Amino acid sequence: MTELAAQTQTALTRLVADRQATGRVPGLVGAVARAGSLVWSHGAGSADLDTPGVPPTADSQFLIASQSKTLTAVAVLALRDEGKLSLDDPLETHVPESKHGGVTLRQMLSHASGMQREPVGDVWDLMKFPDRDELVAGWNDAERVGKPHHRFHYSNLVYSLLGEVVARLDGKPWYDAIKARILDPLEMRRTTVGMDGGPAATGYYVPPFTDVPVQEPLLDIKAMAACGGLASTAEDLAKWAMFIANPVSEVLSKDTLDEMCQVQIMADTARWQLAFGLGFMLFRRGDNLFVGHDGGMPGHITSTFVHRESGTAGICLQSSTSAPAPSLLATDLITKVLDLDPLPADPWLPGTPVPAELTGVLGTWWTEGSPFNFTVKAGVLQAKSPAAADWQAPAVFDRIAEDTYRTTSGRETGELLTITRSPDGTPTKLHWATYLCTREPLAFADIPQ
Repeated sequence: MTELAAQTQTALTRLVADRQATGRVPGLVGAVARAGSLVWSHGAGSADLDTPGVPPTADSQFLIASQSKTLTAVAVLALRDEGKLSLDDPLETHVPESKHGGVTLRQMLSHASGMQREPVGDVWDLMKFPDRDELVAGWNDAERVGKPHHRFHYSNLVYSLLGEVVARLDGKPWYDAIKARILDPLEMRRTTVGMDGGPAATGYYVPPFTDVPVQEPLLDIKAMAACGGLASTAEDLAKWAMFIANPVSEVLSKDTLDEMCQVQIMADTARWQLAFGLGFMLFRRGDNLFVGHDGGMPGHITSTFVHRESGTAGICLQSSTSAPAPSLLATDLITKVLDLDPLPADPWLPGTPVPAELTGVLGTWWTEGSPFNFTVKAGVLQAKSPAAADWQAPAVFDRIAEDTYRTTSGRETGELLTITRSPDGTPTKLHWATYLCTREPLAFADIPQ
């Protein structure tokens, strides 16, 4: 395991100890993963108050609750990539019993369907949870409380139905499907429905006006497992986080994971700090964007977030219903690592020879009155405005025919770039996304007709 610098580890340990103390959390594990593996973890408090002073570890199971949704979402997108569904399919395509017409899988994945939050029957009051038959029947009795895409509305109900879609298309129960698709390939051995009987943190509620914790019950939420039924460890969640940072194609392609991290709906419309993609929370703090999810069950409040750009993840596992916001600690851990122990810059390496057809294209071209510098890196054509910020990636082009390129990333992704040449082969103008690019700056009024 690659270790962080001693100074960084000390700072992270202090963060965890402070959060456990000020949040009055019986047991807390903080962990950091980077460069493909778990690189640091620390437990504070007690895994079980019957044996005080023995802290939980990276191998202690906690209920990760709604973090389960991210695995359900990956399974749905994998089925999409296999051609077994479309994200714009209405639910009734795969669950014909559904009487809520037009609720699409995309709406469900992004909490934009407008369906009510929980299954019918006051499940969190009565602690009676539906089996698969009751879930589908109850879905038809549920209310659509908002218009689709009108506003963000979180729903455990819709994710439970997404689990039913996975189960039906894979021909096996939801957990068996994600075990085969995700847990086994990623070697997440201790991610299970409910506790597996191994080392675990006991869940408590700490009342606001006393310091006497109350042990919380372990619940079997049955057909709602796809929305919140999993337990896991920091060691397993580090593997999951590193998959989010750098997916393996056996589970899901990078392009599809990138798609899941695109904003579908803004959850925080006041400050634009929280949005949802396809199954993932997109949480902005300062200049950094973190991808992941929180989870909350009686006795367990948890979070896993990833800074994909650097491949760094923070994990927070807390054994208290009344614990402070887990995403703040998870992202504080990442930020501390990025500040104190940043990864070194990739070394500059000489590139491959410039393709002959690009030699006359390189340099500055002007479009809409603004310059763009066309360069070659490792034999690939790129373009970037000299006024663009360092963090803004260049447009990258892929040659698809003679003097015709497709923009594959960056500005104008998907659009064509074409080169017009004089009789001697010199490039005289470009058209990028149909806009004219010239060697000299021109006003629109100066463009020859």
